[in-house]
Amino acid sequence: MRQKEQKIAKSIASIIKYLVFFSFLFSIFLPLSSYAHKPSDSYLTLWRDGQEIHAQWDIALRDLDYAVGLDNNNDGEITWGELKVHHNTISDYALSQFMMKTNGAYCKNETIEHLVDKHSDGTYEVLHFKINCEGLQKVPKKFDLEYNLFFDLDPQHRGLLNIKHKGKTISRIFSPNNSTQHFNLDSQNIWSQSIDFLKEGIWHIWTGFDHILFLLALLLPSVLIRVSNTWKAVTSLKTAFWNIFKIVTAFTIAHSITLSLATLEIIQLPSRFVESIIALSVILAALNNIYPVFKEKRWLIAFVFGLIHGFGFASVLMDLGLPKDTLLIALLSFNVGVEVGQLVIVGAFIPFAYKLKESRLYQIIMLTGSIIIAVIALVWFIERAFNFSFFPIS
Repeated sequence: MRQKEQKIAKSIASIIKYLVFFSFLFSIFLPLSSYAHKPSDSYLTLWRDGQEIHAQWDIALRDLDYAVGLDNNNDGEITWGELKVHHNTISDYALSQFMMKTNGAYCKNETIEHLVDKHSDGTYEVLHFKINCEGLQKVPKKFDLEYNLFFDLDPQHRGLLNIKHKGKTISRIFSPNNSTQHFNLDSQNIWSQSIDFLKEGIWHIWTGFDHILFLLALLLPSVLIRVSNTWKAVTSLKTAFWNIFKIVTAFTIAHSITLSLATLEIIQLPSRFVESIIALSVILAALNNIYPVFKEKRWLIAFVFGLIHGFGFASVLMDLGLPKDTLLIALLSFNVGVEVGQLVIVGAFIPFAYKLKESRLYQIIMLTGSIIIAVIALVWFIERAFNFSFFPIS
């Protein structure tokens, strides 16, 4: 009788541990369901017009609505009438977050007009303005730019800058850790631009939670092998390594192909379709761990859906509108950054997974984690495919 009671107690303890662990994972991953794929970006272009500096700033309406409030009737739609009412508020807010400094003095921003435009991830305010530097006879070639838009609200926000000068384009990326940058238009270093886009590639995959969960769903069974309808630990590190290598290589080749094709505007797909299929790919990769169809050919899933993920990666570079002289550098650097960020994730995963591969805990992690990943991706799919939000921003 005592043995029976002990077994029951152990079973209850196991269930409690399982529920605690499940709750822990759920608390970590649930907030990810409220993130869209594309992080917050704005697009700023500066050019010389005679003796004046003109600028165009594309800022997402959803970001402006969160910062200053544009949707007056809270119906989830921002009309031109609502936007027009807030033109002065938008100008005051945005232009106070971007300043040019030359010869120790700040220049003044002056609004010209407000327009709207469509980007791959929604509607954007298009703010045209000019920059006046008093006391200067010529447009300055040496200056500092300070960019702080949304950094206090969203540390993931990035400001993507193009400066058009003498038929060439200088590109930079502003972030909370790099909000003030110096420019000398007569001696621009191509490597500084390359490093910026390399960092952006790393950051893009680290904040692209759908890409991360897709990779994790494929990698979770890599230290296991399917035998008689059950998962067993692999017998050697070599086997695990080759499982992971095939998946990562297939994903890298696939998304590099479509990232290049999309950025070079050879092939383009609707953003909503791409984001929906990316979410679907995460669901299928996770469900394959629970009901394995592609047992030892997960690399095939990685390749096929990696082609779609490449279109998702391309969204940042496409919206930036880079000219050919800068585009190839940005494309190469951005793609290298994506691979570096991806390898960091894989490098952190391998020792953890291999060490726990024979434990019951890892079986729980894989199955429970796969269920959670599938649920989160299902939320993403519904939101993206049907333009529905489970977590509207109030």
